Parts: sequence; C-alpha cells; structure tokens
Amino acid sequence: MLFMYNEEIASLFTNLEIRVGDRVKVTSADGTFEGILMPRAEVGRNDIIVIKRTDGYNMGIRYAKGIKIEKVSGTKGAFSFPKVEMSHDRSLKTINMLYTGGTIGSKIDYVTGGVYMLTKPEELLAEVPELHGIANMEISNLMSIASEDMTYKEWIRIAQEAAAVLNKGSEGIVITHGTDTMHYTAAALSFMLEGVNAPVVLTGAQRSSDRGSSDAFSNLICSSHIATKSNIAEVGICMHSTSSDGQNIFIRGTKARKMHTSRRDAFRPINSVPICKVDTKGKIEYTSDYRHVGKGSKKVKALTGFEPKVALVKVHPNSNPDIIDYYIGMGYKGIVIEGTGLGHVPTSPSIKELSWIGQIRKAVDSGIIVGVTSQCLYGRVHENVYRNLRLLRGTGAIFCEDMMPEVAYVKLGFLLGNYNKKKAQEMLNVNIAGEITQRTRFDEFEVE
Repeated sequence: MLFMYNEEIASLFTNLEIRVGDRVKVTSADGTFEGILMPRAEVGRNDIIVIKRTDGYNMGIRYAKGIKIEKVSGTKGAFSFPKVEMSHDRSLKTINMLYTGGTIGSKIDYVTGGVYMLTKPEELLAEVPELHGIANMEISNLMSIASEDMTYKEWIRIAQEAAAVLNKGSEGIVITHGTDTMHYTAAALSFMLEGVNAPVVLTGAQRSSDRGSSDAFSNLICSSHIATKSNIAEVGICMHSTSSDGQNIFIRGTKARKMHTSRRDAFRPINSVPICKVDTKGKIEYTSDYRHVGKGSKKVKALTGFEPKVALVKVHPNSNPDIIDYYIGMGYKGIVIEGTGLGHVPTSPSIKELSWIGQIRKAVDSGIIVGVTSQCLYGRVHENVYRNLRLLRGTGAIFCEDMMPEVAYVKLGFLLGNYNKKKAQEMLNVNIAGEITQRTRFDEFEVE
C-alpha cells in the first residue's frame, strides 16, 4: 500500500513491486541510503520518499530524475503483538484497566503506517511483562480517542464503566488516557464517582512506546502499584515526578494540571502536594492526607449528569465583555471567568465600554451562575482585598477559592447537571472532592 505518495512515485514502486514496509536502497545525488519504506506524512510534499534507517530515525529523500531505487528485501508482514500467556494468580489482587486511547498502549505498524492499540491482556504483558507480577489485570477497551477530542459524553462513559467494575469487586482501576486533557477527565471522575472505594488511577505517556525515551512503561508499572498496594480511595493522576525514570507521583484528580507540552514530568500538583510518591519497585511514600479505603463501603454511584452549556472565559487587557452577551444569548447556564491576580476583571478602564462589571451583573440577573478563578493558578482568589474585587462580588459572581479554572469549569457543569440551580450555586465554592483547600500553602510553589 503506497500511502500519500504522488502518482509518479506510486507507479514506480508498483513497477518495481515495492510496498510500504519493504527494505529499499535509494541512490541519489546525495549518496546511497537504505531503510524500511515508510508511508509519507499526511502533510508536506508528496514527492519525498521516507525511509526508516537502521538507527531508528526517519529520513526524507526528494524524488528527482535519475534517482535509483532498489528493493533489498520484502516486508515481514503486518504487525502483531507477541503472544504471552497470562494466568490468574490467586495471591495477587485483581484490578481493571480501562483503555481510552493515547500513545501509552500503542505501537506503530511500519507496514501500513497505522497505530495498533492493545485490546487483550497478553498484548499488554508483551509490552510490560512486569505487570504480570503486580496484579491480575482485566482490560476493557472502552474507546480509542485523542484526548483533545474528549467530551463530557466520554467522561460519562468512563465514569459508568469505573463504577460498574468497582461494584463487581475490582480492587483498583488504571485508566490509560491521552495527556492533553487528562486533568479534565480526572476532575470529572473525581466529581462523578460518588463513594469511590478504591484507587482510580489515570496515566498516560508523553512519549510513544516505540521510542527509547518512552515513559509509558514506568507510568503503567507505578500506576499498577498504586492500584494494588495503596489504600487510597480517590481519583488521581500518576505520572513522572522528574524527567528521569524511577519514581512517579500520584496527584489528586482535582489538583493536577499538565504544565509542559513534552516533558515526562509535565503533570504537577497545583495548590497542593502529591498524595504519594511511588517507584517502579512498588515502594509507596505518602506525602499528604487522603481518603482511605473503607471496609463495607457502599456501592459506588456514577453521577453522570453534565450541563454542556458552561463556558470558560479568560479576561485580558483590552478584552471585550461582549463575549458575556454572546453566552447569555446562547442560553448558557454557567460561566467560569479566569480573572487576573486575585480574581480581577477589567472594572474601571479608561475605555468605559471595556468594563466587565455590567455584563457580569447582567449574566447573573439572567440566571447564569458566574464563577471567578485566577489565571495565576497558584494561590487563591479573594473578594475583599481590593475595591474592584468587592465591586465584582456585588454582581453576584462567586469566588472559587483556590480551584483551577478548568476544575471550576468541570465542577460547575457537573453541579448543574445533577442538582438544581440553587444547590449548584451553594456548592460551587464548597469542597466536594479535594478541589478546594482550606488554606493555600505558598511554600509549595517552586522554581527549578
């Protein structure tokens, strides 16, 4: 299959009986190069021949007249995971893995260019055989979706499945997830899983499993240790504590945020400390208070109502408050504002039309719940420190303590989906799942 190459190159390959996945030798004016013929990337020029060299790197060679291409050997066939037998060990706990997508459980098939996702326990063991000695793993292939495409409907599906397996006796859950919006899902599950009585651990990978620097394997191992050995009855995210392998941190689901695009230790606790540290050998060091697994716990209930008409709006210099009018007109039920500093919005600017106070009051008067957070992330908002904050409080907006903006957004959608407006309003700045701390500890903010 000759994916994405132009007609001239595809015709040449057909005449030479060369397929994607074959080992080829390409001789051009720049020299002779050998490697596995790859599908061309979906973007970019379609006259670039892509091969994977023996050192693992891809190389592009521009096709031109006089270029010579030879077939060295044929393809080895389609990719398949090695078969590994998995037996049930009565001495180990049984936990569930809920697979939702992301790079953590995938490998590239260099024949077709496709990404193959794990669906069976033996496939997982082929990649991370250490898991065989940690737990009896039961895998549910819920979905295969990029995390940036996640919606509240996927959150609901994950919550329902998590509640179902816990109520059937699962002693822990590991959820594999893409990293970009993992903290949104973690927050949603923290609110939706009422009475959770076991560790619910979300994990992922910043680097795909076929890279030497992949963090997928140690993340899975550490997450499985938490799911089996800890007595934490909370939802959280388990990812690298530093850029090196060896130790992970488990962060409460309502206090975690992705703070870097590509580092392996991208997830950090905000206005909090990790619940625990865990290494790949299974040593767990608890670093903060947490809810413990209780004996004779009641059934877990999935509260899966969610109001999608909630907006997250960021103020900035010169920002126009007309955006609030848009959400009023569209029938939105809630708005979370990312204010500056302690929760400020433009209040008395020299351009009077840019004051947000009137539009926020209009939104509240129209029945919209308006929450105020800070784009600073660290620290908490406060309604009384400055006059402008008191003016904002006077509109009826609710200051959301030390909640991160995205957590407040998820929480407000959850509240409006499961309770009436009055109850949702009362609960917005009341702690439910560790999203609000009684006192912000400023010594937790560190700069490397």
